[in-house]
Amino acid sequence: MGLFDRLRGDEGPRVAFFGIDGVPYSLIEDNPDRFPNLTALADEGSAGPIDSIVPPESSACWPSLTTGVNPGETGVYGFQDREVGSYDTYVPMGRDVQATRVWDRVVDDGRDATVLNVPVTFPPQRNVQRMVSGFLSPGVDDAAYPDELGEYLDSIDYRIDVNAKLGHQDDKAEFVEDAHETIDRRFEAFQHYIQEDDWDLFFGVFMTTDRVNHFLFKDYAQDGENREAFLEFYEKVDDYLGQLRDMLPDDVTMMVASDHGFTTLEYEVHFNEWLRQEGWLSYEDDDHENLGDIADDTRAYSLIPGRFYVNLEDREPRGSVPQDEYEAVRDELKAELEALEGPNGNKVADRVVTKEEAFRGDHDDIAPDLVVVPNHGFDLKAGFKGSEDVFGHGPRNGMHSFDNATLLVDDDDARIADVDLYDIAPTILDLMDVDYERAEFDGSSLV
Repeated sequence: MGLFDRLRGDEGPRVAFFGIDGVPYSLIEDNPDRFPNLTALADEGSAGPIDSIVPPESSACWPSLTTGVNPGETGVYGFQDREVGSYDTYVPMGRDVQATRVWDRVVDDGRDATVLNVPVTFPPQRNVQRMVSGFLSPGVDDAAYPDELGEYLDSIDYRIDVNAKLGHQDDKAEFVEDAHETIDRRFEAFQHYIQEDDWDLFFGVFMTTDRVNHFLFKDYAQDGENREAFLEFYEKVDDYLGQLRDMLPDDVTMMVASDHGFTTLEYEVHFNEWLRQEGWLSYEDDDHENLGDIADDTRAYSLIPGRFYVNLEDREPRGSVPQDEYEAVRDELKAELEALEGPNGNKVADRVVTKEEAFRGDHDDIAPDLVVVPNHGFDLKAGFKGSEDVFGHGPRNGMHSFDNATLLVDDDDARIADVDLYDIAPTILDLMDVDYERAEFDGSSLV
């Protein structure tokens, strides 16, 4: 028990949340010898697989996990979103998240929050105790608040992200080495501030796990040449989480969660090429590079991952589908997507979800009309630069999955059944005895 823990009196219980981006629960469950610490946490607390969100992409998932609401409320649907009434697109950042983050609720309750390396949080907020933004941040100097945090992170050569380009090389040794160095620095920072013991909520994310999964997951799943390197990396992840658990004072509940699952990638699906070949999309000229280059007769277009938009009159600048034909056109597209098969004869779509089924809130004006939740093996791309083939291969061999995300809670009374990302934020608040209105969340507390 730390000094601050002894001094804080009746301020309430605390939570330390550790994100392990993209780690499937089955990886932990199937390898207890490689994950002795997380296995012990599961045995002594509560654990199991949970669902992600639609779509299961990190840029959409982390805003939903940290707010407890769907993209219709957060306003973030993916790595790339489109402007209202325009074909212009942008990369959502922290200020684009329109819903209240769990750490803001903790701060509003008069308590302190340390937030480290959470994706889609740039620029760092200044109402929290300390924050270094995660994925999509330009660099540590701009991503850290206050200055003392940035100075400390610079002193340990902290890295916001792994160099993913190294994963494109046939020989993965340099990529794996970089992944180890990145997670070493992450652990050093987490350890330092866990031991400061001056926070009520600690919220930190290991994102390197997602990167390793993208380039090595097939080696793990199919006994490839990098399988042992993959498992050795995860032994380190487990060891670091075990050490962090041992450092936590008695009044802190530890939570570990991923934002989506992972599975083997067999085919990339270039959906805008499929739309072009099927007569749904055309371009103004042969030099098309972005959404603004689509022609007036386009009926639908796609953004990653698997998001489809009807080119609707009075909504899109050059909309070609009349309002009174919207439902019929969307139903036609949905049926064609449901019937689409890959080269292996498997259906690409596990299901095709309408915007009304997936999204609700004040910011659903840029919501996709349809979202394909893929079957395992099909990684959904968009692409406006053109591809001769609908199905192809890239440097990655692992892909996100909607199912099989991870949740572990160091509380044996927590319910881990019929759970998704929306349940995590209210669970944190309940564990901390922070009051909230249940109607404010799409999920519910597990304790």
